[in-house]
Amino acid sequence: MPSLLARVRSDRRVRLAVLAAVLVFAAVALADRWDEARGALAALPLWALPASLACALAALGGQMMAWRALLAGLGSPLPAATAARAMFVGQLGKYLPGSVWAFAAQVELARDHEVPRHRGAAATAQAVAVTLAANLAVAAATLPFASEEATRRWWWALLLAPVLLAALYPRVVEAVLGTAMRLLKRPVEVRVDGRATAAALGWTLAAWIPLSLHIGVLVAGADGAGWRALPIAAGAYALAWTLGVLFVIAPAGVGVRELVLVVALSPVLTPGAALVVAALSRLVMTAADLSAAGLAGWAGRSIRAQG
Repeated sequence: MPSLLARVRSDRRVRLAVLAAVLVFAAVALADRWDEARGALAALPLWALPASLACALAALGGQMMAWRALLAGLGSPLPAATAARAMFVGQLGKYLPGSVWAFAAQVELARDHEVPRHRGAAATAQAVAVTLAANLAVAAATLPFASEEATRRWWWALLLAPVLLAALYPRVVEAVLGTAMRLLKRPVEVRVDGRATAAALGWTLAAWIPLSLHIGVLVAGADGAGWRALPIAAGAYALAWTLGVLFVIAPAGVGVRELVLVVALSPVLTPGAALVVAALSRLVMTAADLSAAGLAGWAGRSIRAQG
């Protein structure tokens, strides 16, 4: 893995080849979701899909700010545009089989801006932990009151919410990261800033407002569910996203998110309508990932050209 990453960083042809592979996998994912979702688009209000996409992009922005806050807390502050390019372009790696590619790509792109690899890895690992904790907190606060079937099936995941929140305590994170560094034979001490962790958690929870709206818009337009379904939609998506991340062999959680959404949304949607929402959500989030990466890459080139 290190030798491959070194080649990706140093050889432009290899980087272009990897980017092409990522875009192919992302395009395939987009096409698959389009085939499933296009029949449902006619039933949605014209504003629903653009509104859902705008909410998804806003949520990605909040998640980027959380990662940037963690990097700054570790001693490597980055301008927002630079952090956006590293995160959004790197995140396209999740469309390759195995979630490790997105993780590695973010670390290497941050290293291009003088962020030591161990700090990039620590910030990305922390960001995943913060996101998982926030997601499960959202799910635990909503699903037990709205979706009995989802609670029965995945009670163990909901019980992880307070455990993960407690595990974000800086001394705990330092112990985990220190152990990981020793196992990797990298004698580097990582100091975690509690204020940066709190800021990252705040940004992540704030990102759940537009992220909830992205799925809520789709649920509201499906099968006449209406806006009363917004809380359950938020909890369903939070649980679906979390289990999709934990099931690392599925690129971007394909299949896992859909299954969880169908079960969790059963109190307000029929299985058919829930499948439509799941397909549309995947379509929107894939488009948002590609749009965010494209915008960040374009902004980065513009800044370099002006410099």
